[in-house]
Amino acid sequence: MSRIIFPEWTQTLRKWVALLALGAPVYLVTLLWMVTQQPETLRIGYQPTQPVPYSHALHAGELGMDCRYCHSTVERGAKAAIPPAATCMNCHTTVHPDRDSLLPVRKAFGENEPLRWVRVHDLPDYVYFNHSAHVTRGIGCASCHGRIDHMIKVTQVAPLTMGWCVDCHRNPEPNLRDPKKVTDMGYKPSPGEGARIRQELNINPPTDCSTCHR
Repeated sequence: MSRIIFPEWTQTLRKWVALLALGAPVYLVTLLWMVTQQPETLRIGYQPTQPVPYSHALHAGELGMDCRYCHSTVERGAKAAIPPAATCMNCHTTVHPDRDSLLPVRKAFGENEPLRWVRVHDLPDYVYFNHSAHVTRGIGCASCHGRIDHMIKVTQVAPLTMGWCVDCHRNPEPNLRDPKKVTDMGYKPSPGEGARIRQELNINPPTDCSTCHR
C-alpha cells in the first residue's frame, strides 16, 4: 500500500488551523464583548414613538408635576405603574379638551380601555427590579432615567446592564439623597450626604445573584 504524502504547504495550513482552534474562545469572548457594548445593544438612545405625544419636559419640567402623580405605585410596589386615561382626563377634561393629539386619551377613557404605551426601559424577564426598594431609600428617579424633565420624548440614557447595577450596589453613596427628594430632578446632594443617608438608613445593597435573578 502506497503512502499518501501531503504537499508541504498543508503543514503551514495545519498550524494556522490549530492556532485558530485554540484561540476560538478568546475570539468569541472578544466578539461578544464588542457586540454587547454597542449603544444599539444596550438600548441607549432608544426613543420609541408613543400613541400620544406626551412631553415630560412640559408636564414634569415646565409644569412641575411630581412623578408620583402618574407613577402612583413607585413607592410601594415593584412597578412604577402607568396611569390610566382617567388620570390624564383629570386635567384634560378642561385643558385642551378638543385637541386632536389627545383623541386616543379621550377614546381610551370613554371605552374604559388602557392606552397602549410602548415600554422604554424594559429589563429582561429573568431580572427582578423593585422600584419601591430604591426610591424609599433615596435613589432618585434621575439616577436611572436621566433628566426626564427635559425630555419631550422619553429616551433611555443608562445601559441598565448587570454591571451597571452591581457597580451602584457596591458603591451606592454617589446616588443617595434624602428620600423626600427622590423626584427632584435637578437635586444636587450636599457633600457627605450620600454617606450620611447610607448610615442612617443602614443601606448595604446585596450583590448576590438571587437579589435580581429569582
